[in-house]
Amino acid sequence: MLSRFLSVTARLPDRSLHAGAAPPPPAAHALVRSGIRPESLPRHVAMVMDGNRRWAQARGLPTAEGHEAGCRALERTVRLSRDWGIRALTVFAFSQENFGRPQAEVDYVMGLIERLIRSNLDEYARTGVRLHVIGDPSRRPASLQSTAREADEACRQLAREVEGGALKPDDIDEPQLASKLATTSAVGELELSCPDLVIRTSGEQRLSNFLMWQSAYSELYFTDALWPDFDEDEYLRALKSFQARQRRFGQRNVI
Repeated sequence: MLSRFLSVTARLPDRSLHAGAAPPPPAAHALVRSGIRPESLPRHVAMVMDGNRRWAQARGLPTAEGHEAGCRALERTVRLSRDWGIRALTVFAFSQENFGRPQAEVDYVMGLIERLIRSNLDEYARTGVRLHVIGDPSRRPASLQSTAREADEACRQLAREVEGGALKPDDIDEPQLASKLATTSAVGELELSCPDLVIRTSGEQRLSNFLMWQSAYSELYFTDALWPDFDEDEYLRALKSFQARQRRFGQRNVI
């Protein structure tokens, strides 16, 4: 059964392979400052990015400005997740119901997702981040489907060459990336683990049909912050809340 939403998953590098067991110094300092132990971090975080339109309306700005600000928040969140050693980040980009919005807004958001992938592809490939778009492909523009396939295959190929010793991460540049994009082929579905933590912004306290099966035993965190305002401090608060919980997966405490 096809998902009733469009989401983007970033598969992030294993810090034990790419940069040692610990996060890089600036990221580690942020965790220590907040009292968060790197070993207690969730492996997979899912985000319901909510509040772009309300953020724009509160500032008297066009809706498009809210989506642009939300895009910047997503780029920031991917970088933070990567630096802290979180292995996967799945974000709720668009629901089935969202396709009922004005067509101009739908087209704009689809184009924004495509632009986000293309504009960050070089950095993500160089740092071992792999993007994958999931959801009903019949609802996506053909150009977005093509971009998503290109991004995933390019990053897969470059990652294989880095791990095999044929290429160093610092050697990856636009010509290298272009050479991989030219040989793009169809790829299979990325295996996704169930999220350890699901975060929703904007004060709404529901999942809106997002990853309902996968989140059966996920920890849930709700914040009043609108998505464009979801910054490092907000993310750290969510991770600290996660660390304080005892996950039992339906079992009783062991005394």
